[in-house]
Amino acid sequence: MARTDKMKLGTFVYTFGFHPASWLHPASDVNGANDFAHLLDVAKRSEAAKFDFMFMADSPAAAVGDPKALARIPTKMNRFEPLSLLSALAVTTNDLGLVATVSTSYYEPYNVARLFASIDHLSKGRVCWNVVTSDHDETGYNFNREGLDPHALRYERGNEFVDVVFGLWDSFEDGALLLDRESGVYYDKDKHHTLNHKGKHFQVRGPLNIARTPQGRPVIAQAGGSEPGMEMAARTAEIVFSLASNIDRNRAFYENVKRRMPANGRDPDDLKIMPGIVINVGETEAEAKAKVDYLIDKMHPDVGRLMLSEFLEADLRDVALDKPFPMDRLPAAPKGSRALFDELADFVRSGHTVGELIRHYAEKHTGNGMTGTPAQIADFMEEWFATRAADGFILMFPTLPSSLDDFVRLVLPELRRRGLFREEYEGKTLRENLGLSMPVNRFAKMKEPAR
Repeated sequence: MARTDKMKLGTFVYTFGFHPASWLHPASDVNGANDFAHLLDVAKRSEAAKFDFMFMADSPAAAVGDPKALARIPTKMNRFEPLSLLSALAVTTNDLGLVATVSTSYYEPYNVARLFASIDHLSKGRVCWNVVTSDHDETGYNFNREGLDPHALRYERGNEFVDVVFGLWDSFEDGALLLDRESGVYYDKDKHHTLNHKGKHFQVRGPLNIARTPQGRPVIAQAGGSEPGMEMAARTAEIVFSLASNIDRNRAFYENVKRRMPANGRDPDDLKIMPGIVINVGETEAEAKAKVDYLIDKMHPDVGRLMLSEFLEADLRDVALDKPFPMDRLPAAPKGSRALFDELADFVRSGHTVGELIRHYAEKHTGNGMTGTPAQIADFMEEWFATRAADGFILMFPTLPSSLDDFVRLVLPELRRRGLFREEYEGKTLRENLGLSMPVNRFAKMKEPAR
């Protein structure tokens, strides 16, 4: 059946761009990591393009590893705390959705519920929480842990964490604020509820001391291709980020997650699958390829080694670039993204060298498979959307704002000409623009008469 909806688009933001060498690009703002004006500029450009949201990825720790390589990668080493940034963007933008990553492993549910509810009010209903359980050892070192908790434990805690936050967001029912000066009653006590949660990982009385938000509750995003991740997404998420490795794999992921939703009492249309795609577009193929090559050539091999070593938990510093990847250093299971691990494992099993693997990784950052003319990029996106491999895309621009400007100038008019993307925002909240239903307050539902 042909689709009648529009694709959803979001800007993925690392300070200078998605590519680790983006800060070396002459069009980047080398001072941008500590300059709010730079990130506001990216937000304003995204909003003018009518994108659904801007997504601030985060990890609550500096990276660890080879100091010489880390000195060449500023992304993790110098960046804003995301909720502080969202608060500032909430009052300086008007329509753009604002997404930030917060880990269930290193916060308490009450803090997260109160912070996101506050920003949802400040933005008049445009905030989204990207729920993660964290997948890097360095985060644990800052939070009374020796590295990362086991995968199963992180998801067990994460599921209970989200349940508690949802319960706290339901503390006030819709219409609970009476604001009646004549009677002197500010809110209806019968529409204000105490959670009294006592579980394995959390004990939270509540209630939350802020009114129900403009969206009912903030939108929930999640990434993760593991079995627990897909089940958690089907139960709680409204946006799912996936790795755009190939269309067949992503279509299978799309179908897998959405078919789980009815068993969780949810409509599959209330979840948008949005693969992350890295795009380099030029007026000609040669121009687009030149942009890819420029950043690949700028990336130092030590940077590629470090990034792969971190993900694969394998020290590659002693392996020559022109030698095959040592298969004994490939772990049996990933620490992080299963989809990305599978793709890299397939590549190294084909006999590629460490240098080729580093370049392959670099090309994933600069747009391998999504590099070309406006028509070629639009063809790629339309096929994924029309065949239900995606409901939209997280646009991981190699450099900011220059790659964003290229997309808006060259690709967006083509998508609109094909009727694939909006001309204007449909509503005022992120939930409305994504076409998501309003969540039902659990306490109000409990009071409904039996039918």
